[in-house]
Amino acid sequence: MTVAIVVVALLLLLGLLVEEKKQRGNRILWFKTPLSCLFVLTALVQPHPLPAYYLWVLIGLVLGLVGDVCLALPGDRAFKAGLVAFLAGHLLYIVAFAGLTRTDDWLSLVSLVIVAASVGVFLWLRPRLGPMVGPVGVYVVVITVMLIAAWAAYCHPAIQPLGGAAIFVGALLFYLSDLFVARDRFVRRQFLNRLLGLPLYYAGQFLIACSVGLVG
Repeated sequence: MTVAIVVVALLLLLGLLVEEKKQRGNRILWFKTPLSCLFVLTALVQPHPLPAYYLWVLIGLVLGLVGDVCLALPGDRAFKAGLVAFLAGHLLYIVAFAGLTRTDDWLSLVSLVIVAASVGVFLWLRPRLGPMVGPVGVYVVVITVMLIAAWAAYCHPAIQPLGGAAIFVGALLFYLSDLFVARDRFVRRQFLNRLLGLPLYYAGQFLIACSVGLVG
């Protein structure tokens, strides 16, 4: 990832947080859309030592861009559309990460910890979900599998250590950012969720984008 992309991304993230703080919905898209375009651009400018991995990740990043735009729009329909876009993106990440793994890499203590954490999160959210309990439940399952797949990729000795670390840390940051999205949507709406969640999300997506040039 070039220095120019990093600098522009940080400036856009700062502007996005300012607009989120001021709750100026229309202006949020002015910063969020180009910022999300940058993680797609980051994948495009990386070397592509594993073409299939690159393709799945690239499509997942584009779906993340679509999800970002939808979540910035008002209303339940936009939120559900964003949820579907991110769900599809996670599924493509699972395909990408799984292609780098061995069966044994999926069976570990870390995988059990991830499952236990996700069960705890869902039980915490469930009383507040109402009619969204089904879609959110599916989403929790998919993002949990995505994180386990990322850990399995990190554990594979054939993957370059830096690439494996970018995959797992990126997926973990994405997972953590979704906790703040859920908290903001279903528990308590406040700026703190975006102040913490947005940097985690974008750091995660940029790391996953960078991984396409680091895995081989």
